[in-house]
Amino acid sequence: MNADQILAEIREANLSYLMLAQSLIRTDREQALFRLGISEDTAILLNTLSPAQMMKMAASNTLLCRFRMDDDLVWNLLTSHGKPAANDSVSRLHASILMAGRHHEAA
Repeated sequence: MNADQILAEIREANLSYLMLAQSLIRTDREQALFRLGISEDTAILLNTLSPAQMMKMAASNTLLCRFRMDDDLVWNLLTSHGKPAANDSVSRLHASILMAGRHHEAA
């Protein structure tokens, strides 16, 4: 993949993310805040973007969304790395609890 293709992929991901974020916010604001890991102020901003503003933001060469799981513990829980499959649901629940706590800290 060359640089132009990578930038096109980033722009497409940005637009998809912005459209998904607006849809989630308009459907269920509280769930959107949790699932997107954003604050109320960010939700208000995203919800009020016009299509032209979304296209302009999406055209950036910087990816707008980011991974929320920035530590090994959450990644290992989500991937069940090194654990038997029987504990999969417990591991995912534990990861969800950890991410919910981090969402509360960010808000």
